[in-house]
Amino acid sequence: MSDRPVPFNRPYMTGRELEFITQAHERGALAGDGPFTARCHEWLERLTDSPRALLTHSCTAALEMAALLLDIQPGDEIIMPSFTFVSTANAFVLRGGIPVFVDIREDTLNIDEQLIEAAITSRTRAVCVVHYAGVACEMDEIQSICQRYELALVEDAAQGLMSLYKGRALGAIGDYGAYSFHETKNIISGEGGALMVNSPYDVQMAEIIREKGTDRSAFYRGEIDKYTWQAPGSSFLPGEIIAAFLWAQFEDADDINEKRLLSWRIYDRLLEQMEQQGRLRRPVIPVECDHNAHLYYGILPAEVDRGVVLSYLKEQQIHCLFHYVPLHDSPAGKKYARTHGDLVVTESMASRLLRLPLWVGITSDDQERVVATLDRAIDLGRP
Repeated sequence: MSDRPVPFNRPYMTGRELEFITQAHERGALAGDGPFTARCHEWLERLTDSPRALLTHSCTAALEMAALLLDIQPGDEIIMPSFTFVSTANAFVLRGGIPVFVDIREDTLNIDEQLIEAAITSRTRAVCVVHYAGVACEMDEIQSICQRYELALVEDAAQGLMSLYKGRALGAIGDYGAYSFHETKNIISGEGGALMVNSPYDVQMAEIIREKGTDRSAFYRGEIDKYTWQAPGSSFLPGEIIAAFLWAQFEDADDINEKRLLSWRIYDRLLEQMEQQGRLRRPVIPVECDHNAHLYYGILPAEVDRGVVLSYLKEQQIHCLFHYVPLHDSPAGKKYARTHGDLVVTESMASRLLRLPLWVGITSDDQERVVATLDRAIDLGRP
């Protein structure tokens, strides 16, 4: 078994990225919304059956667009999990909104749908769910709550491209969905994202917000003879080089997905016995969810010192990581947000979660070494 370093992530290239970037350069079209951007939009719309996809320069930007589309005002409340990346909250805080953190489920680490209704107040405007590890939240129940209380539903599907909930694409179920193409995601463009606009009635305003508050998209389509400032907006679109790189990834998306799923299943098989022995807990995938193998994690027993485990793995040149520091424990979370109820599951899971290396090209030998080393590390981490 090799003792070479096993990185946590290795960005995958299909082999046509530079070719497409060269094509974009030869066309002399490097600003946003060129031919490759159009192809990416069409691909996403076919994949998700969403009326409109709009590439953005990041998933953060897509979430900020959703907050603008919702016209979030100071004091408006948005219910979300604390176990998430800071962009989920920042998008709304920038508009004066107040994130309201509720606890997560112990099985999927997604927002606990049973806690949402009690967190609703007269100021609640939206629920923002996060599909952790590309595994869907309980969307039927969450949609039902939002409909009863006339709340918007935003999906932070940064990790969820090509995942499904009861056959429906994540990111295309709520009012808006946000994807990430950061280099750590399954399908990448270095940086980049997309907003899925899931109601045809919102498409025009989404295009205006994305184009600095102007109706330039309609002008480019020949629908108007000049474009002007229509509403508050910003420059949310990426350049054509990003779209050209991304198009190469989209072309091979099915293959990338299958290779990741194969590696995910190898980890799941290798760790089955350790779970049976109570040495860790494997990810839980509900039957109604088809996930995309975005990441593989284990939940360590409460008595195991995760710091010791991580240090030993690093000494053995195996790069595993923890994940989010819960937002409610952060200085900004305490200043700009509030919690509803105790977040005991969030705090427990965040302190015990360990992410394993997973990328296209990782070998089964690498995975066997990761698991064997992790097994030794858990013993070292016990009191």
